[in-house]
Amino acid sequence: MDAAQTVLKFVAGGSIIVGVTWLAQQVNPRYGAILAAAPIITTLAFLFTYNEAGVATTQQLVIGAFYFAIPTLFFLLTLYFLMGRFGLLPSLGGAYGVWLACVVITNLIVSSI
Repeated sequence: MDAAQTVLKFVAGGSIIVGVTWLAQQVNPRYGAILAAAPIITTLAFLFTYNEAGVATTQQLVIGAFYFAIPTLFFLLTLYFLMGRFGLLPSLGGAYGVWLACVVITNLIVSSI
């Protein structure tokens, strides 16, 4: 991987974060959420992985992303409910704790398949 590809990856990821924040603040949080939930970063990761590692590795990445999207749903639900009772940082801490537990459980399940 050369320096230009690395810079391109950072610019692409950063641009999406800027876009999500701008949409949420200036247009409507719903549109920011659509961009945040869109599989843009995942698609870029697939493209870069395919370009650098080939089909087999990309296929493994795709199926892994599918399985590990489930803990992300638990993270989002937990964060939503905790933010109604606690501040942002404690809510994030709790949501990441739930996410980590779900990742461990998902990994155990996927490893046994």
